[in-house]
Amino acid sequence: MSADRRPPAPPTRTQHDSPVSTWGAVSLVAGREISTRIRSKAFVWTTVALLVGVVLGGFLLSLVGDQGPAAQKVGVTSEAEALGPQLTAAGSAVGTEIEVTEVSESEGRTQVADGDLDALVTGSPESFTVVVREELGTTLSPVFTGLAQQAALSGAVTDLGGDPSAVAQEIATAAPTVETLEPAEERDPAQIVTGMVGGILIFIALMTCGQLVAQGVVEEKTSRVVELLLATIRPWQLMAGKVLGIGVIGLMQLVVVVGGGVGTAFALGLVDASSVNLGATAAWVLVWFVIGFVMYSLALAALAALVSRQEDVGSVITPVLTLMMIPYIIGISIGPWDPENPLVVWLSYIPFCSPLLMPIRIALGTVETWEILLAVGLSLALVPVLVWLAGKIYSNAVLRTGGRIKLKDALRAS
Repeated sequence: MSADRRPPAPPTRTQHDSPVSTWGAVSLVAGREISTRIRSKAFVWTTVALLVGVVLGGFLLSLVGDQGPAAQKVGVTSEAEALGPQLTAAGSAVGTEIEVTEVSESEGRTQVADGDLDALVTGSPESFTVVVREELGTTLSPVFTGLAQQAALSGAVTDLGGDPSAVAQEIATAAPTVETLEPAEERDPAQIVTGMVGGILIFIALMTCGQLVAQGVVEEKTSRVVELLLATIRPWQLMAGKVLGIGVIGLMQLVVVVGGGVGTAFALGLVDASSVNLGATAAWVLVWFVIGFVMYSLALAALAALVSRQEDVGSVITPVLTLMMIPYIIGISIGPWDPENPLVVWLSYIPFCSPLLMPIRIALGTVETWEILLAVGLSLALVPVLVWLAGKIYSNAVLRTGGRIKLKDALRAS
């Protein structure tokens, strides 16, 4: 009697027996997402458009900042030369820069006619005449009106036997005593612009990358690619790899855009006289993008797994996108102008809201380090819960095609 010596059959690999390590599976999916997305024209042109927009915005801010109110050019004859310092001081009092030049009367009239001078002062300091081309504009009118009134007052003081110069000195230094109950806090314009730009960029990045995650999930379900992928890796590994890959792409894009904005600001000297810490603000924008992307993308990936058609994606992810819009609108409309508003402050600690509000408060310099760390801690504490919840929904729904799956059914499926 002969024994059967055939070797035993190899064990059959089940759907969830991964032939690669956990990190290997996640990195393979992430690498596939990165290589696919980074070569797409949409990614390239979006990055270029954002970078060009930020750089051009910096040049525009530089031009606007350099274009202060034009100085008024006023010529004075030798007889009225004593009015020069008074003209400069009177202009400063009303916020007008006045450049005074001594000229002869004939030369001055010619320059006024040619537009080289805005006005020419002739006569004596006590009785002067202002020569203009067409009319005395609203900028110079209050200046010369004040000088005329002062000259009239000086004449009256002289007639009464007083010292006009002493009276003029008293008038010039006179000022009301003001007691402020609630002094307004001055805002650095550069901080306001930095906060707004940071808030807008992080919102665009989160919105774009989050929708890419949702659309990618449905694309794989529609093409049935997901069935092939899940033959070798676990569902949560597929979801984690997709989130990681698109997150890396989004972070790369944001680094390029933020780096371009920071470089432009330093090159043009936009923050030389500002109190904004541009480097720290840029770093925190990137940190908050990563935190925000992890939270939003997990939620969007899980919800997108509930549908099998691209046209149904919007209906399931709308609640999450609406949740994203609320802190963004509050941050842009209130945050830059009133960062201490209780609504802005309290929402900046709440996960899902923190990534869109805390960067604005950081740019404006109205937040302490412990507040930032508290907001980071609260958001990170929620991530494990989101990973578990999103993984459960995704695993139970990603292989089910057809109509839309109810959320409660995906949660309780085995």
